[in-house]
Order: sequence, then structure tokens, then C-alpha cells
Amino acid sequence: MSAAIEAKGLSKRFGEVVALEDVSLRVDFGRVVGLLGPNGAGKSTLMRALFGLIRPDAGEAQIAGVSYANLVAPTRTVGAVLDIASAHPRMTARAHLRTYAALGGIDRSRVDAVLSLVEAESYADRRIGTFSTGMRQRLALATAMLGDPDILVLDEPSNGLDPSGIAWLRRFLRSFADAGGAVLLSSHVLHEIEHTIDDIILIDHGRTLWVGALEQLVTQDTPLEDAFLRLTQKGIVS
Repeated sequence: MSAAIEAKGLSKRFGEVVALEDVSLRVDFGRVVGLLGPNGAGKSTLMRALFGLIRPDAGEAQIAGVSYANLVAPTRTVGAVLDIASAHPRMTARAHLRTYAALGGIDRSRVDAVLSLVEAESYADRRIGTFSTGMRQRLALATAMLGDPDILVLDEPSNGLDPSGIAWLRRFLRSFADAGGAVLLSSHVLHEIEHTIDDIILIDHGRTLWVGALEQLVTQDTPLEDAFLRLTQKGIVS
């Protein structure tokens, strides 16, 4: 089976700034993969390159075996949360989802289904401008799930979530992967995501520090944050 997501040798410069330098990754179905690193590491640039929102200077990226531009039914293949600020503040959550469903050729029945899925029914008819960051995160995830995709790409999905929201997100992503889905998520808050992921891609200053299964890097005596600091100090490149 082909990888859910695969990138090879992605490099990108913005003037003199190196955003990505020969970064590769693979996300398989049934796995939750964490793209981890501090702010400015290149995580968002990498995710945007997967969707063709920026053009890399070198390398290629595929989703379900083809470039995103060549997907026959993109919203039914991959759901993405790259920016939670895109919803119009005067719209309700339900109206927002109905608009996106219409744009994607998705049956309106999915709106109520995804509101229930992310447990957002209680504020579905409130204006988005009144939402907390955590509510916006759930709405963004509901939007990504409209097409019932097998692949999720989430940029900092735990931002703004309280502890109960983070616990809910962990359960949601685990259930999604256990059902055969694939998840790529980014985070700069390593301890919040350590108990969610199966595999890790650590990057810093646009370079890969380490790639592999969580248990190969993290031990009882070495939590993820300590492992990341050690790799950063040593400059290890996978």
C-alpha cells in the first residue's frame, strides 16, 4: 500500500532564510505522526508545501500517491486544518459548514454528523466571532471531516484547548487512526502531544533532527522534551 502522505527532499528558501532543507517524511495509514519542533522550525511551511500552497525549490510531495493538485476528490481524501482564522465571524458554525459542504459537493447531512463528531452541537448556531479558540479548533476539525476523509493534516490542533479538550483530541485522533486513517499533526508544545502520536518527525531550523517511532526516542527517564533538547544540542540529522 502506498503511503498516505510522502514527501522527499523538500527544500524552500525565502530570500536568505532557509525554511526547509532536504526534509522528507512518510505517514502510513493507521498511524498518528507528530511533526514536532519549536516555533519557526518550518512545520507550517512543510504542511503548506504538501498542499501546493507554496512551491518548494526542490523535492516533491504526494498525498494518497499523487500530488494534491491531481487528487480526484480532494475533500474526500484529505482533511486539513492549516488556519483556524478562515471562518467568517458573523456566520454561525452550522452555516459555515453548510457553505463548505456545498463548495465540496458534500451532502448537507454531513453537517450535523461532523458537529456531533467534534461535540460542537451546543454552539452550532452561535456566531463564530463569539467563539473561544478551542471552539474554533473544533469547528476547523469539523470542516476538515466534512468529506469523511481517510487522511488528516492538522497544524497545531491543540492550541487553545483546555486539558479536557486535549484529552478529547487524543481520543479522537486515536480512534481515527485505529479505524485505518492517517494523521499528520504539528506541535511546538511537545508534552501535550507526546501521548497522542505513534511516530515522530523532529525538525529545527528547517532541518530534520530525527525520524522514527516514539518508543525508539522516548523512555521513562527521557521524556520527549529532553530528547529533543539533546538532539538539538548534538545537531543529529536523520
